[in-house]
Amino acid sequence: MLGQFQGRVNRRYVAIFALITISLFLFYQFQPQDNFRATNIGNVKYLPSTYNWSKNPIAYPVDIQKLPEGAPKILPDVQISNKKSESDATAKERKDIIKEAFVKSWGAYKTYAWGKDELKPITKKGSQSFSGWCAQLVDALDMLWILDMKDDFMLAVKRVALIDWNKTTDTSLNLFEVTIRHLGGLVAAYDLSGDEVLLRKAVELGDMLYSGFDTPNRLPSHWLNFQNAKNGKQTGGERMSGAAGCSLSMEFTRLSQITGDPKYYDATERVKQFIYRNQNNTKIPGLWPSEMNYRDEQVDDSVFTLGAGADSMYEYLPKMHALLGGLDPEYVQMTIQALDTATAHLLYRPMSPKEEDILMAGNAVVDGDGKIELTAEMQHLTCFLGGTYALAGKLLEREDLVDLGSRLTMGCVWAYDSFPTNIMPEISELKPCPSINGSCPWTEIETKEQQLPPGFVRARDRRYLLRPEAIESVFYMWRISGEEKWRDAAWRMWEGIANETETEIAFAVINDVGVKGSSKADSMETFWMAETLKYFYLIFEDDKVLSLDDWVLNTEAHPFKRPKGKKQKKGKKGKKEKKD
Repeated sequence: MLGQFQGRVNRRYVAIFALITISLFLFYQFQPQDNFRATNIGNVKYLPSTYNWSKNPIAYPVDIQKLPEGAPKILPDVQISNKKSESDATAKERKDIIKEAFVKSWGAYKTYAWGKDELKPITKKGSQSFSGWCAQLVDALDMLWILDMKDDFMLAVKRVALIDWNKTTDTSLNLFEVTIRHLGGLVAAYDLSGDEVLLRKAVELGDMLYSGFDTPNRLPSHWLNFQNAKNGKQTGGERMSGAAGCSLSMEFTRLSQITGDPKYYDATERVKQFIYRNQNNTKIPGLWPSEMNYRDEQVDDSVFTLGAGADSMYEYLPKMHALLGGLDPEYVQMTIQALDTATAHLLYRPMSPKEEDILMAGNAVVDGDGKIELTAEMQHLTCFLGGTYALAGKLLEREDLVDLGSRLTMGCVWAYDSFPTNIMPEISELKPCPSINGSCPWTEIETKEQQLPPGFVRARDRRYLLRPEAIESVFYMWRISGEEKWRDAAWRMWEGIANETETEIAFAVINDVGVKGSSKADSMETFWMAETLKYFYLIFEDDKVLSLDDWVLNTEAHPFKRPKGKKQKKGKKGKKEKKD
């Protein structure tokens, strides 16, 4: 009898223990504790991150610099008035086709990769490539708004509201990539929609990214190591690209403008001061080497490019001038000197059968004697440059820069038209003319590879990665000039890309632009929906949508509102009224 009683008691304890174990498992597995932290913003459940980076101790405090004071200046108009775009039936048809491509890509992401960073468009899976914080979803937010896909936009906002920046299997993050995609995407979507949830998440993320500048000289490293940031053990990067370190200013500045907290602006302003001080201390004064020592503030490397590792550093110079309302003259100085120096040392005219008046941008190496040697390489990444030259030309009233931008953009269009797929390769090499101006008679070129179009010496990387840079510059030239040739070029490019990259569920990287029907790679980077499709769509959309006189786009094509100076009212006789 006693043994039976003890057995029942022991079984009872076992059952209780099992119940407690299961309850604890379910508690932590499904995290009902999140309900205690969650709040409702409108009809959206907002969950703050589990670590508040705004309260992280600052190891190297500084006096915070404020945003430039004063009313924004009235800057020259960027866009030309183009009334045809409002009623062009062909443009509308093409715009709708491009929207269908976005809807297809987005639908595949929702079906096969929801909440993941990227979609694998062949195996129909999701992948984590940016710390597991829904990179594709955040990167596509503004495009959902622009396309009036409001139900999908709100679905995405509700998922964004639950992102915990403290939850990742990574020990560090890529400061550049997370800033341009996640922070840029959140800030732009907030600028467009005014949704408070997006601003809350942007501030959370901004506070985390801000900790990456907490170093002895307040210059960042390429990687933000979470544990080092929490323990105050970070230093600036000893060897980091110009793009990685100097393409954070737009996102941080706009966050300061929106929130009124100047600390974000201060962080990237110190990086700007570093490159401003050293613009004439490099081996090609006026340009910066592709890699620099941020920790020791040295700029003595010998390799110069406008492509990978440097591109968006130069892109942000005129854009920051616009974003700050023209109140920082140092951006004007850096823009003019950098572009004029690049024209002299990095731009070249490729030899072509029809003596095309086009330009491209190569790489330069400075030897021990100070001699500059140009390599006539052409990266798809450098195709952004036409838009940058043209935008700078309009903002600074330099028509020569607009003309150079047109020739650079047409160089990329020519490269697209040259290949049988109507797509240019990732990296190629050409033969340069003696000068960017004047006569350049065609002579046969000895190629290093077979099956290359006339004018190309080799294609070092024959892939097309769904990149946006070429259509980006075509977009700028269309909005700036209104010349129909840019829309025509855009459509040829679109047909080539759509024909070669489309898969059953979305679009994918192709391995060889030199042959039709190339094999594909199981990759669709987030910039396909964030940038490439956006630029194609906007070329055929009404020019008032994201007017370049009202918005400035970051390097991931996320639009930020520009501060605008107020024009004085005119009196009845057309004269400006005097203020009392």
